[in-house]
Amino acid sequence: MAIDIEDARKAAHLARIRVREDELQAITRELSSILVFMEKLGEVDVAGVEAMTSVSPMQLERRDDQVKPGVGRDGILENAPQVRAGFFVVPKVVE
Repeated sequence: MAIDIEDARKAAHLARIRVREDELQAITRELSSILVFMEKLGEVDVAGVEAMTSVSPMQLERRDDQVKPGVGRDGILENAPQVRAGFFVVPKVVE
């Protein structure tokens, strides 16, 4: 699958990345090579290959779930830079 300059421009826009026009050709080549590599990975026969979480076999340590007392609202709010009426004060991000 090939990526053209318009696809690269759109991907940069969606990712909120500012890309100069003179960089678009290089980015287009890089994205195309990534997609070619992904297509090659799709051709690999993985039938019968068991999923793994590590390259060396290991067993995760298990422990019982235990309820422990929390810090509480006042303890958490002690770390806040600003508090008003028992809540965090944060900048408005939605108009």
